[in-house]
Amino acid sequence: MTLLRKTSEESFSPGDIVVESLRSLKKEKVHARDIVISTYSTEGNEIIVEGQLIDNRLIETYHHSGENRSPDTVHHLVIRMLIDRDFHIREIEAEMPRTPHVDCRETAESLQVLKGMKIARGFTMKIKELFSNGKGCSHLSELIIAMAPAAIQGFWTAYSGNPLPKESKSSMKTFLKNTCWVWRSDGPLMKSLES
Repeated sequence: MTLLRKTSEESFSPGDIVVESLRSLKKEKVHARDIVISTYSTEGNEIIVEGQLIDNRLIETYHHSGENRSPDTVHHLVIRMLIDRDFHIREIEAEMPRTPHVDCRETAESLQVLKGMKIARGFTMKIKELFSNGKGCSHLSELIIAMAPAAIQGFWTAYSGNPLPKESKSSMKTFLKNTCWVWRSDGPLMKSLES
């Protein structure tokens, strides 16, 4: 069975379910995950990036033990990073105000291994290597992965109040090249950095 979005008077195969929009299939909202990432300037040439991940269970559920669980916040995690102008993580800290298990909190210090690491190509893969297979908290990993591109955006926002020096343009070009469609090497935005 295939879900197809109807865009015109097209023909469909028998068995296909044609929907105007996936919105029409939604019923009761059962879970919500919010990730909020904020960037703060500092007195120096660094930024602080703070990320929060909050998972809310919105319906009654049953634990594998058979215990009934009311709607509640399951995860509330906070990570703060001090990032320098070369995108190195100078300091990092994690708080875990809400976790489903007390043992989860043992993973907060595992992020210290990221001190000195540069946010650059391959960062996501490195995080997955470091914290997968029971070596860390998957939710902290997801949050740190989401924070990396936000750190770049936040850094440029924090320090673009003045014209960028030429060396920053060069570094920006190196960093952004082929990261997405608009920053493809032969695209107009990349060429605008060359002028």
